[in-house]
Amino acid sequence: METNALPKMDMSQNLTGCCPRFNPEGWDGRHLRFRDKPFVQAATRSLLHIPLNMGKVFAQVQEHIEDAGAQDPEGYLVLSRDLSSTAAEHLFAVTGDVAGEEMTVLSGEFITRVFEGPYRKAKDWVHEMETAAEADGKTAGRIYMFYTTCPRCARAYGKNYVIGVAEVAAAVE
Repeated sequence: METNALPKMDMSQNLTGCCPRFNPEGWDGRHLRFRDKPFVQAATRSLLHIPLNMGKVFAQVQEHIEDAGAQDPEGYLVLSRDLSSTAAEHLFAVTGDVAGEEMTVLSGEFITRVFEGPYRKAKDWVHEMETAAEADGKTAGRIYMFYTTCPRCARAYGKNYVIGVAEVAAAVE
């Protein structure tokens, strides 16, 4: 397992001019190891877990990432998790510092699972990530969702792939 490596993505399959078509191959059951992997950290507001300003926040962050030349040319990863029913955090993987944005790093071991379906199933997917960690002999910590396409692109492509990403630690007995 290579540190800070992500499965490769085909960024050329972009029929919408927005999100590239996501191919889930190589993402299911993957073990990721991050060591001081840089991310831009952003927050959005929600109402009962329904995002209110996600489009605006994502567009601004993506513009700053592109201006900084910090977009990985082989793919992208945005880890999202609800902090409450009114707030969510989003971590955008980058290759270096991005001016005008709050930066953070992630270190640790993570497992992934591929899901397909409507966003409203995220609560069930979080439970499935906890179960997957236990089956792997580990305990799930923070659990993120990588929403691979926006709702408009998911409709255009006919699939809504979401990748569960769980931080894991060895189970304590």
